[in-house]
Amino acid sequence: MAIITLTSDWGLKDHYLAAVKGAIYNQISDAIIVDISHQIPSFDLNQAAFIIRNFYKNFPPGTIHILGINTEASIDTPHTVVFNDGHYFIGSDNGIFSLIFDEIPETIIELDIIQDSDYFTFSTRDVFVKVACHLSKGKPLAELGRPKETVLSKMSFKPVIDGSLIKGKVIYVDSYENVFTNITESLFKSMTRGKKFVIQFRSASYRINKISRSYNDEVEGEMLALFSTSGHLEIAINRGKASSLLGLKIDQPVLIEILS
Repeated sequence: MAIITLTSDWGLKDHYLAAVKGAIYNQISDAIIVDISHQIPSFDLNQAAFIIRNFYKNFPPGTIHILGINTEASIDTPHTVVFNDGHYFIGSDNGIFSLIFDEIPETIIELDIIQDSDYFTFSTRDVFVKVACHLSKGKPLAELGRPKETVLSKMSFKPVIDGSLIKGKVIYVDSYENVFTNITESLFKSMTRGKKFVIQFRSASYRINKISRSYNDEVEGEMLALFSTSGHLEIAINRGKASSLLGLKIDQPVLIEILS
């Protein structure tokens, strides 16, 4: 029995999550369902993709991931299932797949599924659940629709190199209010090459000139920078809330100046 994960922007107040789970259990009574997050900001594909790309490889091959973010289909954003890295991903082709993967997925199928409802506002329950249950039963992916060559491309903002500066930005804030940037460890190392540097944000008073290995490298209440398991530069405060205390929000700039 395959594992089915759920990631959405539904929140926990309404009936949506329960309806989707009920629809799965109605077809597979012993289904293994894992809630990833339902607190993604409404329609925020970038936040959703960051979460998905940082968790899915920890699940076993064959896991089925339902992506319940901005799921309404159109001619330009059809319902789609992709297979990549041994995993299945079901969602609307609205750009989210291009944000999750750095390459074109191995297999892309545009869904041709007749839904049970005459309403078209709850695709996750009425379409994606049927696809997930089909795959969970070991049925062929090819039976679900027609193959496509590529997915809709939605480019995420990349850091900019300007002389001795790396210009990045905040892309995610976790529940501890640790701040993640779009500056990767590989980019940082290729640019600094052992040179001294200064990480700057908000104002001249916020400057960090070293990379820590853990939060406890600094005393409680001190700010720090480290590379998290996501591979991205993270700005944090040991046992503190970096986003609130430092005023760092999504899309705000973070600069690294490489010193000669």
